[in-house]
Amino acid sequence: MARKAHGARRGARRRRGVARWLPLAPATVLLLLFLAGPIAYCVYLAFTDTQLTGQSSASFVGLANFRRALADPDFRNAVLLTLLFTVLSSIVGQNTLGFALAALMRRASRGVRTLTGTVVVAAWVLPEIVAGFLLYTFFNRRGTLNAVLEWLHLPQQNWLFTLPILAVSFANVWRGTAFSMLVYSAALSDIPRDITEAAEVDGASGLRRFVHITLPLLRRSIGTNLMLNTLQTLSVFGLIWAMTRGGPGNRSQTLPVFMYDQAFLKALIGYGTAVALLLLLVGALFAAVYVRLLREEV
Repeated sequence: MARKAHGARRGARRRRGVARWLPLAPATVLLLLFLAGPIAYCVYLAFTDTQLTGQSSASFVGLANFRRALADPDFRNAVLLTLLFTVLSSIVGQNTLGFALAALMRRASRGVRTLTGTVVVAAWVLPEIVAGFLLYTFFNRRGTLNAVLEWLHLPQQNWLFTLPILAVSFANVWRGTAFSMLVYSAALSDIPRDITEAAEVDGASGLRRFVHITLPLLRRSIGTNLMLNTLQTLSVFGLIWAMTRGGPGNRSQTLPVFMYDQAFLKALIGYGTAVALLLLLVGALFAAVYVRLLREEV
């Protein structure tokens, strides 16, 4: 009897477990079909010599695509430009400017906060390709920036030719700062005012309050914001493609642009997919660093 009762309880637990997972079954099937399946196929392509045209069948080449990438000076140039673009536009640009705007808006009037928030968020909600064309007209030889410089009697230049990586970095800062501003605005609003007011009464200067109170309380928000911004910046393609197409030459060719060039313009799908996996590895390294820093603060 005891054995039968134990078996009945196990059967009941199994049925309850199946009932709990049953509503998730459609979502699980869709994820496997449209996410896990394509990822697995891309991994397979990275180990083949698949091409879009001029090939009757593909063959398995092992690590040849990865060795080719690591030996390719254009790939190494793309890695360096990707790191430079990420540091300038995400880690320094969006993060710093977003924090500054969030801090300044706390002290501004309601009208100024509304106007500033609307302008900054408007740049963020624009489609990436639209933002790219807007910044192209801004930095173009006959664009807005040179028109302003001419009015001020200052020297002009073709910014997209002389400083392409700085131009696209500025464009990414302009477009993506709103996310950092919103994150830091929410984080700053959660800091208890009595703590900062008590420090002010004790005679702590604004800088000391910022270093010893504000920053420690915002560490997790800063780490989370940096991780999300970095991963998003590593995948920026449409903005750069609309402004420079990775040029002139390859002076603004980041890894996503290099991958697109190899996979679709040169029809080397296998090689381009291998580059995509290496880009994924770069993103994973950044994410691992940020997650480690966040864990150390718990």
